[in-house]
Amino acid sequence: MKIVIPGGSGQVGTLLTRGLVLAGHEVVVLSRRPKTGTVRMVRWDGRTLAEWASEIDGADAVINLAGRSVNCRYHPRNRREIVDSRVESTRVLGQAIASCARPPSVWLQASTATIYAHRYDAANDERTGILGGAEQDAPGTWRFSIDVARAWERELEGASTPGTRKVLLRSAMTMSPDRGGVFCAFFGLVRWGLGGRAGDGRQYVSWVHERDFVRAALWLINREDISGPVNIAAPTPLPNRDFMQAIRQAWGIQFGLPAAKWMLEIASFSYRTETELLLKSRRVVPGRLTEGGFEFEFPVWPEAARDLCAQWRDANRSDRRRAPVGRC
Repeated sequence: MKIVIPGGSGQVGTLLTRGLVLAGHEVVVLSRRPKTGTVRMVRWDGRTLAEWASEIDGADAVINLAGRSVNCRYHPRNRREIVDSRVESTRVLGQAIASCARPPSVWLQASTATIYAHRYDAANDERTGILGGAEQDAPGTWRFSIDVARAWERELEGASTPGTRKVLLRSAMTMSPDRGGVFCAFFGLVRWGLGGRAGDGRQYVSWVHERDFVRAALWLINREDISGPVNIAAPTPLPNRDFMQAIRQAWGIQFGLPAAKWMLEIASFSYRTETELLLKSRRVVPGRLTEGGFEFEFPVWPEAARDLCAQWRDANRSDRRRAPVGRC
């Protein structure tokens, strides 16, 4: 298949592109800053129709991952860029698909599992899950993330593409040992002896292994009966304290210093990011994937953590013999 990935040069896009190419598919990445490499990249600005739109015409699938990174402080300028980069890219992609003589059969659109409420009591699936924004105990910055997700999804829903099936990827944190990824943030804490619980450690962590993320994307491309929101998350979210313990055990470290909430607030300010990544309880489960018969290669976190740590070790052995391979 020919698969076009707007925003495919980011961290998640890079691992998705890698997996799709290994599976034998032709991948074209749309990027604001294209580079020369093994995958063909085409320039776009994520805002206006241009020559890049010809790549969409005749493609089998589009997977839109475009959007400014949310790993930043949520001051007014960053908030505006985060929203605009997602809404505008989705809007112009819908225009491109609508103008195709041979539109792609499916459009997978990035969203986020963060759209669900901060909660401990029950898991959020696509049918019974509670969307966030009204929680009494959630900071205003967390509500911003939900507002972004809602605006993102509304733009897809409003796109007039009758010949193209639309799927919303409400993805949990995608775990890979690639440099700059979310696993590297947690893993780095463990390696420095700081990998204890964050806050009280009760908050749930929803996650998905990189291989299952790629497999789920291909599965959804081929499932013509599925459209709308789909949770891309492993079926076993777990509390932060257990999540961090599994990484420590996979790495062979028995103890990790815990971090109180006030310590995380100071650290997030210093690193120009927000505490939402660590403190929001994301208890999300893949209802539609499970009901549809999708089988996870990594359904539980301890097994996934062992695999990711092993990948890191293998990559760093290679680094000592040859050029770095981009692992954290």
